[in-house]
Amino acid sequence: MTLSPRPASRRTVLTAFAAAATAGAPLLGQLASAAPAAAAADPGEYASNTALYNDPARVEGTAYGRRYKRHQVIDPDLDKKSAFPRTAILALHGGGIEIGTSELALGIAGYDPGNITSTAPALLPTTYDYFLFEGLLSSGNKDLHVTSRNCDDHVALSLAASHLNVLSLHGCQYDQLGMPEPMIWPPANDPRLAVVGGLNPDFRAALVYEIDKAGFPVVDAFDERYLTRLQDFNGSHVTNPCNLTMLRKGAQIEMTTELRQSLFGDSSSRSRRASTWNKSNGQFEAFRDACRRAIATVEAAQPIL
Repeated sequence: MTLSPRPASRRTVLTAFAAAATAGAPLLGQLASAAPAAAAADPGEYASNTALYNDPARVEGTAYGRRYKRHQVIDPDLDKKSAFPRTAILALHGGGIEIGTSELALGIAGYDPGNITSTAPALLPTTYDYFLFEGLLSSGNKDLHVTSRNCDDHVALSLAASHLNVLSLHGCQYDQLGMPEPMIWPPANDPRLAVVGGLNPDFRAALVYEIDKAGFPVVDAFDERYLTRLQDFNGSHVTNPCNLTMLRKGAQIEMTTELRQSLFGDSSSRSRRASTWNKSNGQFEAFRDACRRAIATVEAAQPIL
């Protein structure tokens, strides 16, 4: 889950950003003056990734782990334009923190969640850069949660800053969302739901369209019918890594526990999720491919300059 400020605060920040841009201030200076100097941590959470990494009680490789891939791209020609990675996939609360998000991130990025090594081939022809932060504890992984707006992991932020688009995956519980009763889609007792947020409206629209088309319940967090209910799940904070792209806007998906569980044959552990993602009667592949189609739609409107 990633929390965000109320809409009035968001508009104030974006207005300040626009005003700085009009005045001709340097881009980084604009962002520094427009964004909050430091976002408060949620109760019981680490104030940042740095605070977590500096805790001697949390050892990397035991309490948590990080995995990422950045493509090596070269353009040796003076007279040609070469492609470059335009989209990155993030799972900032993977492993046992928000189950299923790291496996899905790897799948959307084009890789086999059960076979990630330095020599493992890609599963799909088109691949994307990715970053995963994963809780490795046998229990209590929620204690490793760092609110997205406070993420200061250097790899995650540099990955976001070097791409036009970021898709960040998160998990939530249905009863946290405050959605109207009865549920708005059949069957009426289905608590699966994907909430699409982030500051890129075109990316959000593509994701909502493709996820709905694939047969999953989905809403846009900025839909006027749900805006007030979902304002803490809309990924609107300007320091959320999904919005720290080259375009200063991106997308995220909050997925309920039931939705994430449905994407695996057995979702009970990291190893079982990794080995049963392709044993969910096609649910994992359907959600993965919906997200990949949405990415392709967005990238098609972003020609290489």
